[in-house]
Amino acid sequence: MNFPGVGGGATPGGGVGVPAGSAGGSQFDPNDASVKWLTNAMESCYAKTAMSGVAGFGLGGLFGIFMASMAYDTPYHTATGPGAPTTPITSLPLKKQLAAGFKDMGKRSYSTAKNFGMVGALFSGIECGVEGLRAKNDMANGVAAGCLTGAILARNGGPQAAAVGCAGFAAFSAAIDAWMRMPKEED
Repeated sequence: MNFPGVGGGATPGGGVGVPAGSAGGSQFDPNDASVKWLTNAMESCYAKTAMSGVAGFGLGGLFGIFMASMAYDTPYHTATGPGAPTTPITSLPLKKQLAAGFKDMGKRSYSTAKNFGMVGALFSGIECGVEGLRAKNDMANGVAAGCLTGAILARNGGPQAAAVGCAGFAAFSAAIDAWMRMPKEED
């Protein structure tokens, strides 16, 4: 059985897993119609935005679980119903304590996941749109996308908050983009 990227065993030209006559490159023909379709689909702004949103949601969920487990403001008191008096969580049975803790972790994790997903999709979509408009792939795209993303996220705080959000996201985007574009050291 052959899997994509893995040859059919030992071959005279390339060793285990490498097709004969190849230098370890891809086995896929870049001119194949299905490869072209998949490449075009993955390079579209819609796909990039969706992938960034899904990845942000997943990473945000993991980050939310970690942060919720480390939170100092864990519910030491729990209400038995709306308007009911709160009971110290330590007076509840262990199962109810665990249930309250996991419920709190789930709520926090989901909230963080939604926020990370939204920020990832927003930034990626704007960056892809700016790159398409400018027809260039440079740091200015990330800085512009960071500025717009920061301003959009802070829009409810007024113009001053939007300006601070713009500057903060743009600076962070510029720093990350500069670091990612640095030449790699050769070993």
